[in-house]
Amino acid sequence: MDSHNESVAFIASRVRHFHDQKVPFRIYHGSTNSTRQTAFQRDRMIDTSKLTRVLEVDVERKTVLVEPNVPMDQLVEATLPHGLIPPVVMEFPGITVGGGFAGTSGESSSFKYGFFDRTTNWFEMVLANGEVVKASEDERTDIFHGAAGSFGTLGVLTLFEIRLIQAKKYVELTYHPVKSASDSVRKAQEATKDYSNDYVDGILFAKDHGAIITGRLADAPSPGSRIQRFSRAIDPWFYLHAKSVIDKSSIPVTEAVPLTDYLFRYDRGAFWTGMYGFKWFKMPFNRITRWALDHFMHTRVMYHALHASGHSKQYIIQDLALPTSRASEFIEYVDESFGFYPLWLCPLHRDGRVSMAHPISTKREDGAGGEEDLLNVGVWGPGPTNQAAFVKVNRELEAKVRELSGVKWLYAQAFYTEDEFWGIYDRKGYEALREKYHATSLPTIYEKVRVDLSKKENDGRGPIKTWLREIVLSTWPLSGVYGVYKTIVGGDYLLAK
Repeated sequence: MDSHNESVAFIASRVRHFHDQKVPFRIYHGSTNSTRQTAFQRDRMIDTSKLTRVLEVDVERKTVLVEPNVPMDQLVEATLPHGLIPPVVMEFPGITVGGGFAGTSGESSSFKYGFFDRTTNWFEMVLANGEVVKASEDERTDIFHGAAGSFGTLGVLTLFEIRLIQAKKYVELTYHPVKSASDSVRKAQEATKDYSNDYVDGILFAKDHGAIITGRLADAPSPGSRIQRFSRAIDPWFYLHAKSVIDKSSIPVTEAVPLTDYLFRYDRGAFWTGMYGFKWFKMPFNRITRWALDHFMHTRVMYHALHASGHSKQYIIQDLALPTSRASEFIEYVDESFGFYPLWLCPLHRDGRVSMAHPISTKREDGAGGEEDLLNVGVWGPGPTNQAAFVKVNRELEAKVRELSGVKWLYAQAFYTEDEFWGIYDRKGYEALREKYHATSLPTIYEKVRVDLSKKENDGRGPIKTWLREIVLSTWPLSGVYGVYKTIVGGDYLLAK
């Protein structure tokens, strides 16, 4: 803890300096799982990239004390030897604890445990005036709830205590074929009501073809179950394997997957978005090419290439959560408006609390009381290459989600006007928190997540270099080659030059 406390003291002193000078700052983590374009100014940032330690695993209390920049794979690696894992583990191994909390994250266990931030017992935060505080359900409850999904606009998160659950060696997966959007929503709802299931998600491969996939933790495979892996270069990408399974069978099929292979099953290929890279380069997409290019098909590398190449401006990468009763209607809209598949389905549990991470409150239509759970739909595919058309279809998508009482996750590009944005989120409560905890000099969440169409990005380059870079990023295949080159040479891809 001494090393941690020294790091926090230094961060606090930097924050106090910015506060006294009335200079807004941003928090630099060293990497990102956001698709929004960002360039940090070195003289206006708080660097937390060194807060990467798992400090303690308490086996008796089933908790882990962890700094915010610990990624999911490192966290699981630290807890698994003790027979424990976090209840919610995001599917990309590079997503961090702090990113999952401040940026809103859910996974296939979220029908049972809620969003990742709901697994937090307490956190430590450096407020925007440099004061170091602790928040929990019993202490500073308002900011404990309010900081979830706030994207670092209330202070600097420096430490978390996360709850853990008992781990087992395998996840026994069952692939349930579905034939329509309504069938997939119904099957997902049925699966979430069966609490012997530990994991539930789904993939729609076409309007009339998909699978709801349930998982149960198991110490050993059931008799007759085959063991399937997804983490090695020789293994299939998970979504391709799932499609192969349901293409061959009209009845549910069960197999056993080693636990960490399951938790990070979507890492290789970033669900299926890696497929678009092969298409963009006009390369064959088969087992041999996927094996040969496996290094480039992991999410950490793909995010680096995405930001370096500028391709986030050409692809629709959005996660949208809809009340379950409206989810089928939304899937039909996506089919008619975009027509690309697969789509990811992930049930999410609501517990009634509202924050920046959970802005909507939807009454159950069946009159049973409480709130209606959500179904997340991952919509990831190519968009129009013309910027005006790209903005138009994204704004139409946002409008449809609002119409259906849904919400989008803000890791992605947000095209809302300010009035639209604050029509969804609790501006009054958020601004009261910023005032109370001295954060009014920090950028607001809207300022951080919006796509500012009124100006071009300023990444610190001179006009000639900026012009040359725009030429490269708008020319096939130079933009893709440049993205691959940047992943090979490494280095930072977020800091301004």
